[in-house]
Amino acid sequence: MVGTLMNHACMNLLVKSLLLWSLAVSSLCAQKIELPTRGLCAHRGCMDTHPENTIPAFQRAIQLGAHMIEFDVQFTRDSALVIIHDETVDRTTNGSGRVADLTLADIRQLDAGVKKGRPHTRIPTLEETLAIMPRNVWLNCHLKGGAEVGRAVARYLVTTDRLHQTFLACSQDAARGARAVHPSILICNSDGRNRTDNQAYARATVDQKAHFIQLLSESSAGRPAALALLKQHGIRINYFYAKTPDQLAGLWQAGADFILVNELETFQDATRQAGIMPWKPQF
Repeated sequence: MVGTLMNHACMNLLVKSLLLWSLAVSSLCAQKIELPTRGLCAHRGCMDTHPENTIPAFQRAIQLGAHMIEFDVQFTRDSALVIIHDETVDRTTNGSGRVADLTLADIRQLDAGVKKGRPHTRIPTLEETLAIMPRNVWLNCHLKGGAEVGRAVARYLVTTDRLHQTFLACSQDAARGARAVHPSILICNSDGRNRTDNQAYARATVDQKAHFIQLLSESSAGRPAALALLKQHGIRINYFYAKTPDQLAGLWQAGADFILVNELETFQDATRQAGIMPWKPQF
């Protein structure tokens, strides 16, 4: 009996030691990865030339040197995590219905490229999306759902060692769910309750101890004070979104760190003129 207890104790100690070693190695590797300090965020990938939120759209964004890539995640009926923005598949695929009412098998049958002139393009899963992403670009993971989605995505980011580069743009409920899995997971406050009042939005972001915020282009009330508060607390600022390249220089000068764009290639020259070069991906 004593020997059995000792064996269990030794096994537990071994497991804990291996876990600590794994975390230490992971942390050391993350320290060697340089992430961009500012630049362009490819909104749903290169959505102007490719079907949005698909592997080809993300691959093109990587090829063009995006500093950040944004994508949307939500559950299917059978709790698979798939990459699609709308609540329904109607706008972007040849199918119809709510994503939450469809199984992954149903989703697999849909063509997400036919309406963009690129047939035979599928809606990817979170697993497939992360598998093609570089290790050194920011991943702007927009959660479509609450605490349950937050927990599921956080668990997957932990197991795939993507915590160093991925932040969750989400509601407070989703953030709480994600933090229950990993307390230091990166959060972008995109809660809609305060987004029209920049000062209130900035204060809420600080109070949440979020790492990023997403400011809206149509909301300018209190923006200078909000930017000052965000900078004071080291919160990175995503700006949604620039419509023309001539907006970029002024936005960076005003304090934006990353600017979301729908037409990544169109914005390349203006980005270089601002001294920001395309990012070289590392896999």
